[in-house]
Amino acid sequence: MSCASSSGCSTDVRARCRSTVRRSGASRAQWETPVVSEPDGIVPKPTTTAAVTATAVRGHAVDGAFSGLTHLEVLRRLGSGPRGLVESEAERRLAAHGENALPGGCRTGWVRAAAQGLRDPFTAVLCALGPVLLLIGSWGTACVSTALVAISCVLRAHGERRAGRSLAALRGLIGATVTVRRRSSTDAAPRDREIPAEQLVPGDVVQLGPGDSVPADVRLLRATGLQVEQAVLSGESAPVPKFPCEEPEEAAAGPFSRPYLCFQGSSVTSGAGSALVVATGGHTWFAGFAGAETGDSGRGRTHRSAFDRSVNGTVRALVRFMLLMPPLVLLANAALRGRGLETLPFAVAVAAGLIPEMLPVVVTTAVARGAAALARDGQAVVKRLPALRDLGSAEVLCTDKTGILSQGRPTVECSLDPAGMWDDEVARWAAVNALWTVQLAESPVPDPLDEALLQAEGTDVVDGQEYGEGIAAVPFDPVRRRSCAVVAEPGQGRTHTLVVKGAVEKVLDCCSTVRQRDGNAVEITEAVRAELLDRARELTEGDGLRLLGVCLAERPARLSEVYGTADECGLLFIGFVGLRDALAPDAVETLTTLTSPAGTSGTQGLDIAVKVVTGDHPGTALRVCREAGLEPGPRGAVTGEEIDAWDDVELAEVAARERVFARCTPEQKARVVGALAAGGRTTAFLGDGVNDLPALRASDVALAPAGAAPAARAAADIVLLPKGVRMLPGVVLTGRRSVANIVSYLRVALSCNLGNVFAMLVAGVLLPFLPMLPTQVLLQNLCFDAAQLAFAFNHPRRADLDRPVTLGSRGLLRFLGGFGALNALADLATFGALALTTHVSVLHGPGDARGFQSGWFTENLLTQAMVMVTLHTGSSALRAGARVTHLAAAALGAVGLLLPLSPLGPLLGMARLPLPYYLLLSLVLTLYCLVLNLAWRRYTRTTAVPPTGSLPKEAAARRVRQP
Repeated sequence: MSCASSSGCSTDVRARCRSTVRRSGASRAQWETPVVSEPDGIVPKPTTTAAVTATAVRGHAVDGAFSGLTHLEVLRRLGSGPRGLVESEAERRLAAHGENALPGGCRTGWVRAAAQGLRDPFTAVLCALGPVLLLIGSWGTACVSTALVAISCVLRAHGERRAGRSLAALRGLIGATVTVRRRSSTDAAPRDREIPAEQLVPGDVVQLGPGDSVPADVRLLRATGLQVEQAVLSGESAPVPKFPCEEPEEAAAGPFSRPYLCFQGSSVTSGAGSALVVATGGHTWFAGFAGAETGDSGRGRTHRSAFDRSVNGTVRALVRFMLLMPPLVLLANAALRGRGLETLPFAVAVAAGLIPEMLPVVVTTAVARGAAALARDGQAVVKRLPALRDLGSAEVLCTDKTGILSQGRPTVECSLDPAGMWDDEVARWAAVNALWTVQLAESPVPDPLDEALLQAEGTDVVDGQEYGEGIAAVPFDPVRRRSCAVVAEPGQGRTHTLVVKGAVEKVLDCCSTVRQRDGNAVEITEAVRAELLDRARELTEGDGLRLLGVCLAERPARLSEVYGTADECGLLFIGFVGLRDALAPDAVETLTTLTSPAGTSGTQGLDIAVKVVTGDHPGTALRVCREAGLEPGPRGAVTGEEIDAWDDVELAEVAARERVFARCTPEQKARVVGALAAGGRTTAFLGDGVNDLPALRASDVALAPAGAAPAARAAADIVLLPKGVRMLPGVVLTGRRSVANIVSYLRVALSCNLGNVFAMLVAGVLLPFLPMLPTQVLLQNLCFDAAQLAFAFNHPRRADLDRPVTLGSRGLLRFLGGFGALNALADLATFGALALTTHVSVLHGPGDARGFQSGWFTENLLTQAMVMVTLHTGSSALRAGARVTHLAAAALGAVGLLLPLSPLGPLLGMARLPLPYYLLLSLVLTLYCLVLNLAWRRYTRTTAVPPTGSLPKEAAARRVRQP
C-alpha cells in the first residue's frame, strides 16, 4: 500500500512473479516471490569459520559485499543454505564472531571520571598554579586550591556515574529472541526454533513476521507482502516494501533503497519472509552508524561548545595578565622602593588572586543539582554534566521530525473525488479494500495505512454489512504497488465488485474511465491522466499528504475460477484518499513554548530558534511543521541535494535563516548542525534514530527521547524520560538556571578579584609594609569562597531565563574592566580613610600597620558582600529567589565586621579599629553602592537584546552576547 518505488529488481524476476487469490472457503493462495534454492543433492561448498569471517561483511558495507550476486552465490560464500546452518557450525561461528550485540564502551572508573574534570580550563590553571605557590612558600593557598580542584572533580565524576546508572535502566535489547532455521546434523531435517538474538551468526536463516525487529543485517530469500519500518535508519516515515531479487541491480540511492536488504534496528510492519543473515554485531549498519558513540556520549565530538570557547577566551586573557603581573610588580618595587627578588612571592600571590578558585566547584555543583532535580522529577537523565550548562546557552534547537514532532503513524486527512472535491465514499471503499485484504490474506496485523483507513471509518465498515461479504483478495506487493479486494454486495448475487487501491500512478494504469461529479464515466485520455497526476502531485508535494488512488469495477460473479491480477483492468477511477503523519502529543504546545519570546500569550517563552532536519519528503515535513505551528523559512524546505551543492560558508548563511531541511542523509544533517554550531551559536540536536548519530555528534548538546534507538540514547548527552518531548522546556529552564548562576558567579568573583589585585598592586608599591598578612589573605579567600558557593544554590531572576544565557568572552572582559575599576576605586578610597585614622604615610612611616591591615580586611569582605547582592539580584535586593545569596552576603559582612573585634583578631594579627574609620567606611560604602547600582542599571539597558524570534535570522546571529 506504500507508494514507494520498487527499483532494484530485474525485469526477468518481475516476469516470474505470480499471484492468485482465493474465494472464501477455498485453499489459501498468496502473492509470493519465489526463491532460487539449491538443487536437490547439491551440498554447499565447505567453508571454514575463518573463511566465513573473511567473506562476511565488514565496516557496514552489506550492500557492497554481496551486490550483484545471486542467492545461491551469497549462500555459498557464507557456507550456508536454505535449510540453515548445522548447530555445531553455528557454535564455531559464534565463538569466532562474538555475540550479535552493539560494541559497548567500558564503564568509566572513578579515577578516570575524576581525571576528565581536569580538562576544564580554569581547573587546569589552578593545577598549574599549585606547584608555583608551593615554591614561593604559600602553603595555605596551595592547599586550598588543590582541595577545591579535588572537590570539583569528585562532584563531577559522581554526577556522571549516577547518570550512567540511571540510563542503564532505560536501555533495551535490539531483539529479545528470533526464529532461526537450523539442523542438528548435516543429514537432519531443518527445524525452526527460538534463540536469543545475541546468538545469531552470519549464514543463519531467520524468519520474519509482523511486529518483529530485524535482528541483524539480512538479505531476503523469500517474502510475502513484506513491509519494513526503517525510519530509525533512513528517516523515511512510511513503511518500505521489501522483496527478494535473484539478480539485484545497482542502486545509486544507497543501501536503504535496496529492496532485498533489511537492516538491524528496523522492524516488520506487515507481511512475512525468510532471510539470510549477512552481518551481525559490530559489522552491521546499525553499529556502523553508532561508531565511536556507542557507550560513550562524549566520544567523537570534534569541537567545543560556544560556552567552552568563551571560557577559554577568558582564561587566555587572564593567563596573559597573570604572566605580565609579576614582572610589573618587580620593576615597580625596584624603581620606587629599591626592593629586589624578595618581592617575588608577593608578586606571584597578587597574580594568583585573579583566578576564581571556586569556579570548578560552583559550576559542577550548579549543574549537578540541576541534573539531580531532573532525574528526581522524572524529566531527564543528564549523562554529561556540562551538557546541561550548554543547553542553557542553546540558541538553536534542531530536531528530527519522525518520532519527535510526529508519531510516524498515518491518519486519514481527506477523501476526494477525481476533481479534488470532498467525497466520503472514496474513503469507505478504501476501507473495504483494507478490511478484506487483511482478513482474506490472513495478515496477523494490518498495514499502518490499512489500520488508519479502518480507524477512520470505524464500525461502519468493520461491523456492518452495508458493503457486503469479502470473496477474495490479492494483497499488496511491491511490484504492482496496489491491492485488490473482491466483494459481493448485498442484493447483487450475480455480480462482484473489485475494489483496488494503491499508488496513484499504478491504480491509473489499470483504469480506463474516471467518474465525474454527475456520476457519469469518461474515458481516461493522456490529457485526463496528466491532469489527475498533476492533482495528485499537488496534494503530495504541496500539502505533504501520502496519497492513495481508489478504483472500482463490477464483474460477473464466478463460481469456480479464481480472481487474479489479470482482472485488474478496465476499472473506474473514483478518487483519492490522503493520509498525513499524526502529530506527537503536546508537539504544538512544546514548540510554542520553545520558540515564543518571553511573556507571549502569558507563557514562559524560551526564545529558541527551532529548525527541523529530517530525511522525510519535503512536502510531508512542511505540512507537519505548519500543523505544529512552525512556519518554514523563505525557501520552504531545503533539500539534501541543495545542501550538497553549497560549500560550508554558503550553507552557514542558508542554515541561519531557513527552518526546514528535508530529504537529508545522516551526513547532510550533520553538515547543517555543524554549520550552525561553527557560526558561534550554541546548537542542540534532538534525534531518536541511528540516522541521527552524525548530527548528534556535530551538535553542542545531543538530546534523545527515552524511546530512541539504543545507539541514539548512548550518543545523547541528555535523555528525555518517557513523557517525551514535552519535558524539553523544563529541561531547558533547568539548564538556564544553572548557567545563569555560573555567569553571576563569574561577574562577582572576577570583578572583585580584578579590583582587589589592582588595589593590592598599588598598595604593595606605595606602602612600607605588606597591605595584608598572608594568614589574613588566606582567611579572606576562604570566606570569599564559602560565600560564593551560594551561587550554585540560587534561583535566578525571571529576566535571566527569558532567553538563552550566553557567555561572550569580549563582553565579559569589558564588564570586568568597568566593574573591576569601580571596586578598585572603593579600595583606594578606603586607603584614604585608613591613612587618616591609622596615621599611615608613604613618606613618614608605617603608623598603625595592624589597624590598616584590619581595616582593609573588613572593607574587602563588605564590598564583596555588596557586589554579591547587587550584581546578582540587581535592584531587587529582597527578591525571594535570592535568599541564599542574601544569607551568604550577610554572613560574609558579619565576619568582616566582627572578626577584628573578636578574641581571634589578635591571633590573626588584627587590631580594633577606631570609630572614625567606621564612619568614613560607611560613607565610602554608601557612595560605592549608589554608583554600583547606577552602573548595573546602565549596563543592563545597553546590553539588552531583542527576542530571537523578533529579528531576522541574519541579525539574530549577530546579536550582542551578554556576559
